[in-house]
Amino acid sequence: MPTAATAVDWELQLGFLIHDVSRLRRSAFDRCLKPLNVTRSQWWVLAYLSREDGMTQSQLAEELDLGKVAIGGLIDRLEKSALVRREADASDRRVNRVFLEPQSKLLINKMRKVSHQMNETILRGIPETSLESSAITLKSMKHNLLEYLSTNEL
Repeated sequence: MPTAATAVDWELQLGFLIHDVSRLRRSAFDRCLKPLNVTRSQWWVLAYLSREDGMTQSQLAEELDLGKVAIGGLIDRLEKSALVRREADASDRRVNRVFLEPQSKLLINKMRKVSHQMNETILRGIPETSLESSAITLKSMKHNLLEYLSTNEL
């Protein structure tokens, strides 16, 4: 039976592993995206817009956990690259909506292929049942964290 000390060690080890895997995945993904001349932050904006084109800048900032200035800068760079466009909201002219430009769809398809190849590399040799268990565990952890954050606001 595990002692309190071993349980704490396991919790600590799990936290480090989650952090390390996330950091290493980001680094590997950055390396894969470099030939496409797109940053991970830009990829995330494009990915969210590919699921819900026409999101407001505020929605994007919230989804990506970025400030309004940071998301504005990202959208500026994507606009200069002709990957997105801003349009004033039809019902509230103070709100900007962000839309994908046609050429961004080609880039998104390339990025999805890169992402798929990266995931194949990352998940190589891991049994499907282990992946399912990991996903269930991580979803539960995410749910618990979201619940904690919503009930323990500053």
